[in-house]
Amino acid sequence: MSKKLPGLLMGLLLFPGIALAQATAPLNVNVDLRAIMASPQFSNSVQLIIALALISLVPFLLMSVTSFLRIIVVFSLLRTAIGTQQIPPNAILTGLALFMTIFIMSPTWQEINQTALIPYNQGKISQTRALEVGMQPVRKFMIQQTREADLALFVGFSKIKSPKTMDDIPTYVLIPSFMISELKTAFQIGFLLFIPFIIIDLVVSNVLLSLGMFMLSPVMVSLPFKILLFVLVDGWNLITRGLMMSFMR
Repeated sequence: MSKKLPGLLMGLLLFPGIALAQATAPLNVNVDLRAIMASPQFSNSVQLIIALALISLVPFLLMSVTSFLRIIVVFSLLRTAIGTQQIPPNAILTGLALFMTIFIMSPTWQEINQTALIPYNQGKISQTRALEVGMQPVRKFMIQQTREADLALFVGFSKIKSPKTMDDIPTYVLIPSFMISELKTAFQIGFLLFIPFIIIDLVVSNVLLSLGMFMLSPVMVSLPFKILLFVLVDGWNLITRGLMMSFMR
């Protein structure tokens, strides 16, 4: 028994080395990348990844190609003009702007549904064709709200041939042109909103100065009057009506 013990110990010491040598032996595995990339499962996986990436761009597209940009800027300027700081809250203004955007853009989205989504789901047109057809109502809406000067600015910097018709303008040129046009229109509306509230501030400031009340803040005194004026003229109704009518061309 004592003579067999050294041999047994030697075998136990050599066994891990033999197992490691067998584990590290090269494996002859041939991977055909072309076959994997050509398989339908690979194509569906890539389409799924692209679709998930496009979903993350939905908020950006909502602000870029719809009426949301003009509406939210006007609401922000209105709150600044009244001087109510964070009232109404950002969530309320964003929600109202979102639902107004849905209301204003509903004819455009219905046209996209009729001309692109339904034929694509029925298999009548391809995915590429559905995307091209679906962009046409959106482009039509943006073209109606875009100024020629803003459009000419980006056409000139894009170094493309002078477009003969609006259909020749690339979408990547039309979108920034539409955005700066919306910003200009929103600031014009905001300027008109500031005028009555500035008049109230001036009147209140002059009254306080004439009374010698230098330590009293005119903003604190004029704020209730500005809110009262806004409520008496039904300001939210007027502004909502004006914003929706501004998109009717």
